[in-house]
Amino acid sequence: MALDGIFLRHIKKEIEQTALGARVSQIYQPNRDELVLILRGYEGGKKLLLSSRANSPRVNFCVKTPENPAQPPMFCMLLRKRLGGGKLVGVRQLGCDRVLFLDFECINELGDMEGLSIVCEIMGMYSNLIVINRDTGVIIDAIKRVDLTMSSRRFVLPNIKYELPDAQKKLNILEHTPEEVALAAAALPAEMPLAKALMQVIQGVSPIVTRELAFRVSEGATNRAEGILREKLLGVLADFKKIAEGCGETPCIVYREDGRPMDFCFMPIRQYGGYAAVKETEGFSATVDEFYEERDARERMRVKSHSLQKLLTNLIDRTARKIIKQQAELAQCGNREQLRVTGDLLHANLYRIERGASMVEVENFYDENNALVQIRLNPAISPAANAQKYYKDYQKAKTAETVLAEQIEKGQAELAYLESVADSVDRAETERELSQIREELTEQGYLRRPKGRQPKQAQLPPKEFVTSDGFVVLVGRNNRQNDKLTLKTAAKTDVWLHTKDIHGSHVIIRTEGKPVTETALLEAAQLAAYHSKARESTNVPVDYTLVKHVSKPAGAKPGMVIYVKNNTLYVTPKRDA
Repeated sequence: MALDGIFLRHIKKEIEQTALGARVSQIYQPNRDELVLILRGYEGGKKLLLSSRANSPRVNFCVKTPENPAQPPMFCMLLRKRLGGGKLVGVRQLGCDRVLFLDFECINELGDMEGLSIVCEIMGMYSNLIVINRDTGVIIDAIKRVDLTMSSRRFVLPNIKYELPDAQKKLNILEHTPEEVALAAAALPAEMPLAKALMQVIQGVSPIVTRELAFRVSEGATNRAEGILREKLLGVLADFKKIAEGCGETPCIVYREDGRPMDFCFMPIRQYGGYAAVKETEGFSATVDEFYEERDARERMRVKSHSLQKLLTNLIDRTARKIIKQQAELAQCGNREQLRVTGDLLHANLYRIERGASMVEVENFYDENNALVQIRLNPAISPAANAQKYYKDYQKAKTAETVLAEQIEKGQAELAYLESVADSVDRAETERELSQIREELTEQGYLRRPKGRQPKQAQLPPKEFVTSDGFVVLVGRNNRQNDKLTLKTAAKTDVWLHTKDIHGSHVIIRTEGKPVTETALLEAAQLAAYHSKARESTNVPVDYTLVKHVSKPAGAKPGMVIYVKNNTLYVTPKRDA
């Protein structure tokens, strides 16, 4: 699941064919590890994504631009100053290594031409994007600076000479023959599987490639292939050399049985048989972009929402503990009648109790058998005062029971609200959605309002889908939008849907006076299940009713409503209508 050197060679050729000569019109830095260059040429604009993320380093054209932060980082500002308007004049790769140079011609502040290069080092957790002066080889800056505290062998800091990463002692398939590769593999320990041996010998290949080469030779073959197997290995390596030289194969993505992408490659894959689905794709950049898009989008939001999730987790834990404590106190209040009975017994036997006594034994006239009971007394006060104390404790317990019941009810409502906000954060897809959730929490008093004047952001519209039979379906993104969608936007005759007893979005089917179809109900219910906490489940219950049967109780938290005259569907979540 890594972008290897030969795949990078295919992308290099794609960049040369479509973007060479284009100029940098815009530069974004969506997060600390990624850059997006908008390149404009004769064929229009192209978005080139450069990523140094540890789990998905890559260079590829992308369709969707990752959301741009309101305040650009300093590295982005530097690039806009030095690289803005620059012309892409070359793309270089050292053999099949995972280092790509993007060469630009730019105009500096004095009006002179200067050559700058962005060095894209695709090396897992050590990946980096480094800007260098091509004429002097001096580093201008890097997206990840590496100093003495991080490495003692290779520094990446401004104003020092750029040094290439240490080269691997492997064979470049472009420069070596299949026989040389086979001999190098045979020199490794005899019991080593062929796929592992090829991985240690060939430069710029990922595990899926070497496994495929070994599979095409013979399943289970070792590096000491002899006779027919050796001839087959040489033929497979010769074909592989042509693929690496020509960059003309059809790329593909391998999917697990549950539909999640598992791996990708620059050539067809047959090693999985029927245990995985292989989908051929068009374009090498498109393959990488499709593979990483959903996974990276989730990862970006996970990082950006970390502080919110931490706050909500703490609030939920604190509220839950408070409810448990109040429920324990309420259980103790259940014995309050015994306090009243004790007061009555003391009051009826005042004449028998000596002042200063610490215990008294009296008949319980509330019991049919007049059983004797022992009552503890405070010897420092009179018998009458002891009786009054029991009466006061009874009244206190009676009042506490009422107050605790109200507090527990409010606490449970607050807990349900916080859990619904946490679910909204989990499902947020953009930073603007997170900003709106922060605004909601600020209004509810869970966050302090930032000092100074904050830029006002436009409210995001609800998500919109169209069912297969033409009904428009709207899905709320957060609690505030749920309220607006249900109580203001939707017509009384529209259909409202929500997962039963599960936190999720409000979903509206716009009927426009027409009777809603079973197909529209089913697809809208699948959307409601997907945009809920149960998106990974099956057979999810979804309630539906007319909007006119949905109301909001006075003082209820955002997103909290009650509804009547509802029916329930059981569906499997689906992302699209």
